[in-house]
Amino acid sequence: MKLFYDLHIHSCLSPCGDREMTPGNIAGMAHLAGLNVAAISDHNTTRHCRVFSAWAARYDLLAVPAMELNTREEVHILCLFPGLEAAEDFDAYVRTKLPDIKNRPDFFGPQLILDDQDRVIGQEDRLLTVGTEISIYEISSLMKPYEGLAIPAHIDRDSNSVLANLGFVTTDMGFTVSEITRRGDLPAIRAENAALRGKPYVTNSDAHYLGDIFDAEFTLETEDWSSRGVVDAIRKGNGLGRL
Repeated sequence: MKLFYDLHIHSCLSPCGDREMTPGNIAGMAHLAGLNVAAISDHNTTRHCRVFSAWAARYDLLAVPAMELNTREEVHILCLFPGLEAAEDFDAYVRTKLPDIKNRPDFFGPQLILDDQDRVIGQEDRLLTVGTEISIYEISSLMKPYEGLAIPAHIDRDSNSVLANLGFVTTDMGFTVSEITRRGDLPAIRAENAALRGKPYVTNSDAHYLGDIFDAEFTLETEDWSSRGVVDAIRKGNGLGRL
């Protein structure tokens, strides 16, 4: 089956996410946009994934547990998981690698924790947008016990991307899929990055505001209506473009 997706959306738990980016609002907007599959991928946490999964079910939307990891090199990596337990186990691991730097809501923005009714039940005190102690060279291997997939995020952007921060992608990083923005120059990326050439890529909104969530545009193909099915389809490149 062909599914319309957007797998990189920030909720109000990310300090850069708008206050209106609640799990319920995101699920509703994704439904209105005609999407079949969506993911909340907050910075260095999966705390809202279980709540989002409950909201998504109300809209017949498939939720994929996800996180946008910030590596030691300040490179953003989109991490996708086959199930909530794996995502939450990885979250617990990441917390051990997250520097104990307190958030300043007045400067960075609040990091709101919501329940399955979109009610605020707390705030995350530690700043979530800092680099963890996890290196870009180890994230692909670290994801294997969780059966997850590590994808270098928005590689064509000029900040917090592997190309902007390091200037290159090498095969020993272990990436088999990349994320490219809608405006990405595919021929240039293909010509300059042999380690990614011929491999599949995804395109997501990286939405921080409700209006940024993509309308039904980008698709993947899977025979299994499940987060595991979606992750496996992306891993194989089913229905995706290739560099």
